[in-house]
Amino acid sequence: MKNYLSLSLILGLSVAAAPLAAQNAAPQDLLSQAEGESEERTEMDVPTSQAEGVEQAFAGTEFVSEPVMQDLSPPVAEWSIDAAGQLAFALETVDREGLNPADYEIAALRAAVIAGPSPQLDEIASRNFIWLVEDMRDGRTPMSSRKQWFVVDPDPDRYRSRDLLAQVSQTGDVVDALNLVRPTHPDYQRLVEALADTPQAEAGRRKLIMANLDRWRWLPRDLGNQYLLTNVPEFQLRLTVNDKIISTYRTIVGKPGRNATPQLAEIVEGVVFNPTWTVPQSIVKGEGLGQKVLNNPKWAQSQGYKATKGAGGWIGVVQQPGPTNSLGMMKLDMPNPHAIFLHDTPSRHLFANDMRALSHGCIRTERALELAITMAIVGKGATKEEAIEIVTSGDYTKVPMQREFPVYITYFTMASDIDGELRTFKDIYGRDEPVLAALDQPRESNRARKTSEEVVEIIDDLQTT
Repeated sequence: MKNYLSLSLILGLSVAAAPLAAQNAAPQDLLSQAEGESEERTEMDVPTSQAEGVEQAFAGTEFVSEPVMQDLSPPVAEWSIDAAGQLAFALETVDREGLNPADYEIAALRAAVIAGPSPQLDEIASRNFIWLVEDMRDGRTPMSSRKQWFVVDPDPDRYRSRDLLAQVSQTGDVVDALNLVRPTHPDYQRLVEALADTPQAEAGRRKLIMANLDRWRWLPRDLGNQYLLTNVPEFQLRLTVNDKIISTYRTIVGKPGRNATPQLAEIVEGVVFNPTWTVPQSIVKGEGLGQKVLNNPKWAQSQGYKATKGAGGWIGVVQQPGPTNSLGMMKLDMPNPHAIFLHDTPSRHLFANDMRALSHGCIRTERALELAITMAIVGKGATKEEAIEIVTSGDYTKVPMQREFPVYITYFTMASDIDGELRTFKDIYGRDEPVLAALDQPRESNRARKTSEEVVEIIDDLQTT
């Protein structure tokens, strides 16, 4: 028999966290930051050195293929005594990963190991291995407890349980198979270490760490080489390359309640400069904006509104590009059923607020033109010079992304902040409670991959604050 290390230590060998400074510092060939530029920069002071330099970091990305349909019949494989012993130890020490050993049939598995090779050993080891893979890969929390979580995790198709079981049966290496489903992001390892450092007496803190460890499992194991990630309760957006933060931007997110920002994983398809805003009928008709625009042409002109009259008294209102446009000077086009996107705002003074849950659900972004121009360049949609010319023209222009670029809208109440410090964030939407409660319930088998929760479409982002 092998000398077994702890599961946390063994699994951590292949995904050891980088030093904090390395995680958050931009490589020298990517950025050239001007001294004292962060808070004093105006929207038109675009740092072109970043836009020029960051492009080279975004090459050679490959994305997952279409999902593979799985055989849902319970798989059973042949287990060696050595491999079954590894599995038993992994289950006994899985609390180091924020999971619960009581969820698994450890005593029965140990008894089967002692009894020797048998169909009963194969059955119980296969079943518990599949359970552990599902919990490590997909998260233990059922969809019913993931409020407004609309991310569909691709990992069950990338790392199929049946394939991993066959791998273990062939190689006898349980740890190697589990490494394939363990989250790779440095923040996951950071939380594992925090859990190890937190005394058992601090039960509340330990459960909060466990809840946020599980949230990492709800996401793709590997987020990609480059991506945008925003943590809603932190009010921050990160432009990230190889899990290193290149730039950060303050955000304004949805108000608690119906306007709360949902959690999504989408693809940015284009950058819209000088956007128009088609005002929804709930405002045109329901709030009387249509008549106000028709009755007050000078005011309407000052706000950039243009009205169109149709049959039956119908009125349509479109806000034209300009300094008063509710979407500001850019938006990132990322089609989704919720109509959520990242955009600029004319109310930039609100980024100075500590509490920035103020929007109707979309995410307003600080220094939006800097982000937009950078995205246009790295997406191979425009050069720096072309992007600046488009901005200054004042005309509506959509620049398509020639390179796919994922964006993750996440919700972590304990995570590394933009300075690399592990922090807790206020649970502004009350989404911790159902996750924490689920941790105290028995493990749920045959968990759904998609939420059945109703899509709440964000119908506007009118600047009311």
